[in-house]
Amino acid sequence: MAQKAPIRIVVTGAAGQIAYSLIQMIANGDVFGKDQPIYLHLLDIPVAMGVLEGVCMEIDDLALPLVKGYVKTVEPEEAFKDADAAFLVGSMPRREGMERKDLLAANVKIFKVQGQALDKYAKKDVKVLVVGNPANTNAFICSYYAPSIPKENFTAMTRLDQNRAQSFIAKQLGICVSHVQNVTIWGNHSSTQFPDVINAKVLQNSKLMGVYDAIKDTKWLESDFIKTIQTRGAAVIKARKMSSAMSAAKAAVDHMHDWWHGTSNGNWVSMAVVSDGSYGIPKDLVFSFPVTISNKKWEIVQGLNITDFARSKLDFTANELVEEKNEAEIVCSA
Repeated sequence: MAQKAPIRIVVTGAAGQIAYSLIQMIANGDVFGKDQPIYLHLLDIPVAMGVLEGVCMEIDDLALPLVKGYVKTVEPEEAFKDADAAFLVGSMPRREGMERKDLLAANVKIFKVQGQALDKYAKKDVKVLVVGNPANTNAFICSYYAPSIPKENFTAMTRLDQNRAQSFIAKQLGICVSHVQNVTIWGNHSSTQFPDVINAKVLQNSKLMGVYDAIKDTKWLESDFIKTIQTRGAAVIKARKMSSAMSAAKAAVDHMHDWWHGTSNGNWVSMAVVSDGSYGIPKDLVFSFPVTISNKKWEIVQGLNITDFARSKLDFTANELVEEKNEAEIVCSA
């Protein structure tokens, strides 16, 4: 049987913590398939090149047959040349005392350059996943500067939040996490996100039932559970003294795997995608929705039950994203 043609995969922030876990999983075939050869295009800043050299030594030492070669570079045009998929992991993290507008301004610089390089050098059907925070708005900025690539090809990651939420529901019920399905993350990958289990199901004692019916604790589901997921990233930083890396890399793998291969019947996943106005969310916001995927194209799940409680949560996170988008547009136009 003839081997598939290699595809080119970009990882930015390639010398960083998330990439350290992510690169191995990509190289092992966990994302694009165990029969899909790849070239890795690894981008980082000049000061990180020594560390990236060590990462590339480890890629060699992994001796994985799918890796046909790699490029390590500080030049976006070299990194994004003929890219089939891109994991945009590198961003300016928020530092203590930093105003949001300063954070956005710093990230506009990064994602403007990367958007322009994608526009000029990548394949027009490139699949772009923004991991670096503020991820939703960074995805909007990147798309803004890549007008020749369809907006729907730019997504931001809320899969980590979905994975966290499913894990908490599973722990609460004492069941395997694979028996929790259709948890939805709405909105921004921030502390305003809404982890929603109103339409989620669990398999318990061989019976499929709603999460509310299984847990029987509406107060917990609508208070402590939501707050725990919203603040989980901060809790990890407090405990680990560093941000989520292993779990973020796994979530990026899950996101891109499902985008590439599709979702199974009856199941949806959470992805921050450009809004088409569904569920009353302003158009063109990069907002996390429940989506199904087929033939590498996502579709927002329609007709879900949105309670008054859920509506207030959706509006709250949408308002934050509108503010971020407006601020980003001012910086972009300047």
